[in-house]
Amino acid sequence: MNTNTLLKSLINYSREPKVLSIAGSDSGGGAGIQADLKTFSALGCYGMSVITAVTAQNTTDVRGVYPMTASQVGDQIRAVLEDIGADAIKLGMLFSPEIIRETARCLREWPEIPVVLDPVMIAKSGDRLLQDDAVDALSEELFPLASVVTPNIPEAEVLSGIRLAGLQGKGWDDVGALDALDARGAMDARGAKDAGDHAEAMAPMARKMMNMGARSVVMKGGHLEGDEAVDVLFHEGKTWTFRHPRVNTPNTHGTGCTYSSAIASTLAHGLNLPEAVQLANEYLYEAICAGANRTIGNGHGPVDHFFALKEAMRDR
Repeated sequence: MNTNTLLKSLINYSREPKVLSIAGSDSGGGAGIQADLKTFSALGCYGMSVITAVTAQNTTDVRGVYPMTASQVGDQIRAVLEDIGADAIKLGMLFSPEIIRETARCLREWPEIPVVLDPVMIAKSGDRLLQDDAVDALSEELFPLASVVTPNIPEAEVLSGIRLAGLQGKGWDDVGALDALDARGAMDARGAKDAGDHAEAMAPMARKMMNMGARSVVMKGGHLEGDEAVDVLFHEGKTWTFRHPRVNTPNTHGTGCTYSSAIASTLAHGLNLPEAVQLANEYLYEAICAGANRTIGNGHGPVDHFFALKEAMRDR
């Protein structure tokens, strides 16, 4: 069954799930709130937004980060949830300890809403999107409130304090992420030899984060070497592995935002977590493939969130 068929079976037009994104604004439109709202719409949900920070950003760099105050973030969250409500919440760039703590205070008032936590730390360009002193607040305050946490490998390394061999990511040394690991007393873990070994290699980091309060973890393996991109869901003592051929394209800006927003959307439609992650994974892969040859900007361009709509229009 292709993704279009899955999307058609998922979307029930008699019910429009509501999904709230609490994240930063990307002026270039490829990531952050903008990517989240596109994903919600593409997956048949009504999207709402709470802006935690405004970024002056394009496909090549982040020129400025202008955070909201914690009270401004809290006011936005309560304004949305007290009136409209939400069937799922996605958390993205939260930037500061103060914003993280205020967000956690608000979420505790609505414990029944599923929460997808994407622990955004670094932009695709290598620029920091989370203050150094906010890492501990992120795990202490939000891990226990999240239905699932969705780190990429470098983020998981910082959060867990475990370094994994086999990274092919760029920019992390430049922004001092590995120095942060050393400061947190990082341990080394064996890297994966092949795609079938990824779950075993990622397991120590996932277990550590679950011991820190996370209920479930999706480890995103895009930074690992190999011809396949391999993601692994750790949930209720079991693992699910999702593999796709690696797409050779620079247009990967906002992939993490899109993935976590797709998980939130599919949860809002009523899928269980393994089903939600599987469909979100398929959606992201097709969005990357569809946007592989786009020419938007001079750096890391965006994926094509509305590939299914475009295919439907061509088929008419």
